[in-house]
Amino acid sequence: MAEETREPTWYDQAAAAREAHAGELEQVTQKALLSRVMFLVAVTCGFTAAGAFIAQDFSGGAMIACWIGAFALILASAFIKKQSGPLGMTFLFVIGLLLGMAIGPTLQVYVSVNGAQVLWQAAGATALFIAAFGAWGYATRRDLAPYVRFFFWALIGLIVFGIVMIFIQIPSGYLIWSILGLAIFAFWTAFDFQRLRRSTTGNVAVPIALGIFLDIFNVFLFFLQILGGGGR
Repeated sequence: MAEETREPTWYDQAAAAREAHAGELEQVTQKALLSRVMFLVAVTCGFTAAGAFIAQDFSGGAMIACWIGAFALILASAFIKKQSGPLGMTFLFVIGLLLGMAIGPTLQVYVSVNGAQVLWQAAGATALFIAAFGAWGYATRRDLAPYVRFFFWALIGLIVFGIVMIFIQIPSGYLIWSILGLAIFAFWTAFDFQRLRRSTTGNVAVPIALGIFLDIFNVFLFFLQILGGGGR
């Protein structure tokens, strides 16, 4: 005997409307989070540019102090209870400012040797790189979390490689280091944008913005190294 079709009741219609509204609300929330994170990243990059301009003539000791200060704030930001609150945003902007001051004299050297166009070329290449891998990470359905451990240790290895090159001259070492760095940060860029897509609360806006900003900062330096002949 054929099963009778039941007319939807007012309760079924209300439940369907609630589900549709919840889906629409979630989509709006994700768009709002994306807008907020990218706004914070843009403002932080602005602080970095300002810091680089201010510190063009800094000494080596002042540069090192800025590096240490920025690194200390990055570690300290993880212990803030409300990381996306006013204190967390202050830490984010100060980190951007200190990192800009840390590389200010270095950028001045690149400009004096290669001209100002090398900065624009590195910035353009960075924008394309972040857009490409960020879009892939935001859209892909593959879970990138299982690869975090491998790329974390790859990043540690890259840092060790960079320290070794300070004391040992390796042919084309800086070029190899930069290419490896781009490969590693291609993953971290995709992973950070995937975190952004999967987040459902605004409480993670500042930590994700910090991650994406650090991706941009490092990718810019790698491209600057390649385009400006930093090894020389």
